[in-house]
Amino acid sequence: MDEPKKKRITDEKTALAKAEHFCAYQERSQQEVRDKLYDLGMYPTGVESVISQLIATNFLNEERFAKAYTVGKFRQKGWGRIKIKQGLKFKRVSDKLITKALLSIDGDEYLNTLQRILEKKQDKILENDPYKRRYKLQQYAMSRGFENDLINDVLKASELSKS
Repeated sequence: MDEPKKKRITDEKTALAKAEHFCAYQERSQQEVRDKLYDLGMYPTGVESVISQLIATNFLNEERFAKAYTVGKFRQKGWGRIKIKQGLKFKRVSDKLITKALLSIDGDEYLNTLQRILEKKQDKILENDPYKRRYKLQQYAMSRGFENDLINDVLKASELSKS
């Protein structure tokens, strides 16, 4: 069966209204909006024109998006800096803005989150060998995007992997 053809939107005013609605209920990156407009069937010149208008009216702000994404993924999902950075790169945010956004994470809160994640995971690991236990905790924290040296520091300081 053939899929029904989607109606192409070539009118910039209609596309702008849809893009404004798309940006209004959640912060978006320029790439997300660009992809959405292409999905609607717009042509490249129209897409860039709509994006320029969205930036001018402050519906679209890459720095605001990067900070909201960073804080959201850190506080809600407990992601580390590495995983957040990968997510922002996937959304094609510039390196300069990624660095700026990552600075919005409080250092103490970051360490406390890592500590909390490791303590929570520790209760679920059924390994008796302390070396294997430590390795599992380390791998888990790394999969959440935390830096290896910080993981080691927290594990040493807390003696989590010993019990």
